[in-house]
Amino acid sequence: MIDENRPEKVSIPYDVPTSARAYGWMLGGKDNYEVDRAFLLSTLPAFPECVDIARQNRQFLFRAVRHLTQDLGIRQFLDMGCGLPTDNNVHQVARRFAPDARVVYVDIDPIVLAHGQALLADDATTTVITADMRDQQSVIDHPEVRRLIDFREPVAVLFLSVGHHLVDADDPRRILRTVMDRAAPGSCIGFSHVVCDDPVRGARMTAHISSSGIPWQTRTPAEVDALVEGLVPVDPGMVDLVDWRPDPDQPPLAPVHPDLAPYLGATKGSKGIYEYGGILGRPRAQS
Repeated sequence: MIDENRPEKVSIPYDVPTSARAYGWMLGGKDNYEVDRAFLLSTLPAFPECVDIARQNRQFLFRAVRHLTQDLGIRQFLDMGCGLPTDNNVHQVARRFAPDARVVYVDIDPIVLAHGQALLADDATTTVITADMRDQQSVIDHPEVRRLIDFREPVAVLFLSVGHHLVDADDPRRILRTVMDRAAPGSCIGFSHVVCDDPVRGARMTAHISSSGIPWQTRTPAEVDALVEGLVPVDPGMVDLVDWRPDPDQPPLAPVHPDLAPYLGATKGSKGIYEYGGILGRPRAQS
């Protein structure tokens, strides 16, 4: 775990949980605080699926980036709300299949910047910036984005397990389309979002997580489909992530902390809450 008495060079909030640190703990990471662990342990009894869906999303990242590089030929990535570095990060997966891939990680949590800078100190074609993904223009105008991303070429914009952090007041349709509306043909969005088939239970989840200070809106699959209306899903479409081109031979994730282990497998008994998403491209131009 993080030494909470050690001074940091960046201003890191210790008194409220953050999605990056909580998500990282479910992936087997150690960079979190007591407030993050307490938040998750108060959430999981009512919503035990969270551990599974966090890990399923991370496995989807590998398959999605592999498809974007290997099958679609994309060589540049904008990873919005990237979270803390762990195994098989976007740049590592992309370069496994395309050594010339370029990646910009974007996150609002300053601890992500601190860890990302350490990881990428000697990497000229991958960087991490602190920016709010809700302000897409500031992301596009950032000097590091302008250095590494050429919008005249196809780009993949990743919003993986962050759509639920965009509440309706943020105008998520605008956020999701800002880069795509100016990107070259062949560009894609990788998108995933926690959904609940039962709107009442979804509303309870929204209220609980929002009350912790983390922006959150659980939606139904139909509501998520409405956010990406007009974009063209890659086969098999927008689905439960476990059904998106499953691959039993992909690299395994780190084991979870013992406190989280009892919640592994919760999605097998209840599919009411799950991670929903896919890859979507721009519609073909009308001839």
